[in-house]
Amino acid sequence: MIENAIKEVYMALLPKTMIIANLGCSAGPNTLMFISSVIGAIADQSKSSGDHPVELQFFLNDLPSNDFNELFRLIQKFKRLETTDEMSYVPPLYYISGLPESYYNRIFPRESQPEGLEAWRETYLNEDNIYITKITTPFVVKKFQEQFHKDFSLFLKLRYEELVYRRQMVLIFLGRMDDDVYSGDLNQLFGLVARSLQYLVLKGLIEKEKVESFNLLVYEPSVAEVKEVVIVTTLLFVTRKSLLKNFSSVCCMCIAYNSLELR
Repeated sequence: MIENAIKEVYMALLPKTMIIANLGCSAGPNTLMFISSVIGAIADQSKSSGDHPVELQFFLNDLPSNDFNELFRLIQKFKRLETTDEMSYVPPLYYISGLPESYYNRIFPRESQPEGLEAWRETYLNEDNIYITKITTPFVVKKFQEQFHKDFSLFLKLRYEELVYRRQMVLIFLGRMDDDVYSGDLNQLFGLVARSLQYLVLKGLIEKEKVESFNLLVYEPSVAEVKEVVIVTTLLFVTRKSLLKNFSSVCCMCIAYNSLELR
């Protein structure tokens, strides 16, 4: 089952790297069997398809009381098999890290790029841009907006749990004067940065693929967009707001408990 799942993901995405997590790995030989199965499946699939082997990153997770010292001693013995030609295949490059924590807690960060903006096989949805510009498609703009809504909603829910009842918090962040998503100050600023990067590509100083695959993890919302997220959460409400204008618009917003919400 593990081998089939690994092969299906590999063939569907053809990634340059794959991240594999073993939650509740313990410290015995079963973990080595898992690692060996994954490496063998990738090596076999790469050989049969003629693709370049993918690099693998393993995260081995268990409680802090798990004997990770013993586990990594076993891993060193496993790696020595590669140098003694006892393996029946040439393994791809792989890296192994320990992750001591209960998996009932968050153990990995959220995705580091707005969902849908990354693409495989050298096809990029926001080509020649690192943020939203006049030539950015509505589809890509929507992806930036959806990621902002998702992240800001989570932020508000977490702060709601921490905020003392009847108290308020002040948020200060970059915001747009205009509701037009293409007309913010960051659009202009990062548009200039994107053109500078394209110039460096023409000079051969950086790779074109690296620029095309890069998107800034930032979004400059309008005041209306921020208020919309606050209203949708129903946990908090905006008591007052202001927009300070210098080079970039700085939005100051005071947020308090929704008086209809009981803890």
